[in-house]
Amino acid sequence: NSWLVFDKAYNVYHQFAKWTTQKVWFVTRMKDNADFHITKVLVDKTKKKNVKGVLKEQYITVGVKQNGKEVGRLKLRRITFKTAEGKVYVFITNNFTLPAPQIATIYKNRWMIELLFKQIKQNFPLRYFWGESPNAVKMQVYCVLIAQLLMVVIRKKAATKKSFANMITVIRLHLTSYVGLMEFIKDTYKAWRKKHNASSLDFSP
Repeated sequence: NSWLVFDKAYNVYHQFAKWTTQKVWFVTRMKDNADFHITKVLVDKTKKKNVKGVLKEQYITVGVKQNGKEVGRLKLRRITFKTAEGKVYVFITNNFTLPAPQIATIYKNRWMIELLFKQIKQNFPLRYFWGESPNAVKMQVYCVLIAQLLMVVIRKKAATKKSFANMITVIRLHLTSYVGLMEFIKDTYKAWRKKHNASSLDFSP
């Protein structure tokens, strides 16, 4: 019951068949030169004018090959979807229960996940893993996601104009400084001067 969402460069049908057996669902885009057979047409709005959303929904089969020989046929859903901007995408999935528009939404959300991990890799040490076991990888990813979420909340509460990367850098460099975090993010130099002036005062009798 896991979901995998990926680009059409990774179309490997024998792997798709393995996931289907394991009840792992996926959504991807179909290659333009894909070889497939249509077994059933559920929706076809391609002849209608100014139609957006699901244009066509079909059941298809694709050949599963091993060592260059076809060893079976895999049943998939093929969904043609037109966005509000007029772009047309063709998706394939091994899930036959979710509505077709939701399949398109799942693929659309893939880009938001890409942007999230791009931001994480740029600002947190997720360029390598300290362990190779699934549990070790998950623990490190979860820790980074928690840190990411905390920084997003802090940035919103501080209402700072600093970029996310600049804010992370400032916090990283001053983790051991005795400065109020919110003040420091709102106006770094003012908070630093306030702290510096306070520490330099003479409290001797």
